[in-house]
Amino acid sequence: MVFSNFYLRRAASAATVLACCLPAGCRHKPANTYAPPPPSLQSQPKVSQAGQTSIPAPEERPSRHGKEKILYSEVGIASWYGEPYHNSRAANGKIYHQDAMTAANRTLPMGTVVRVTNLATHQSVVVTVTDRGPFVPGRMIDLSRGAADKTSLRRMGIARVRMDVLRAPKPLDTGGRWGVQIGAFRNRGNAIRLRNRLLRQYPTAKVIEFAGNADYWVRIYVPGELHRTALHIAQTVRPAEGQAYLVRLD
Repeated sequence: MVFSNFYLRRAASAATVLACCLPAGCRHKPANTYAPPPPSLQSQPKVSQAGQTSIPAPEERPSRHGKEKILYSEVGIASWYGEPYHNSRAANGKIYHQDAMTAANRTLPMGTVVRVTNLATHQSVVVTVTDRGPFVPGRMIDLSRGAADKTSLRRMGIARVRMDVLRAPKPLDTGGRWGVQIGAFRNRGNAIRLRNRLLRQYPTAKVIEFAGNADYWVRIYVPGELHRTALHIAQTVRPAEGQAYLVRLD
């Protein structure tokens, strides 16, 4: 998803974001086969869909790959994306290839390596976070089409998965750059009208246009890009046009 994800990305469930908006898994919208997702279910880590509140200490856990250090785990709903985002620019600035082992997540640092396990089939795949999304309520991670094939997620549409963070280029529980994103709009005028209303309370609100797609998002940049401030805005702002999402910008 391009922010363009940070530049961003990627429903049948798109209807939940309102008629004037399309959820985009970075900017992306999930594949048309998706059914409305159940509420996300979280495991031991104290991290909500709105973003991290605390991260447990790394632990060593036995697996079929031997003992490995797990930085963080979360259970939730996964979806996948392919066309029309194939060969477009992802949030990390590189070209998204639908058969590469990549994924989109809203709050993990770019370049984080995670293992995603389909809890229905027990199939796992290791992917790298290169994009932002999914911007659909109740979903935790968007897999590339190739990664979805390896876990039977493509056939299922959505699935309950466990996400284990294996490596991260930056700390999960401190620092980071943060913002709040609302959208997406097919009509630029609608995005501008929302931005103009938000400017009264949030003077850093801007309209973001995604190159290659007719998507317009409204993003509130947080002064100092503080996580606590961004999380508070994401939890309290209630635009009629769509849902607000906490997004890590780095």
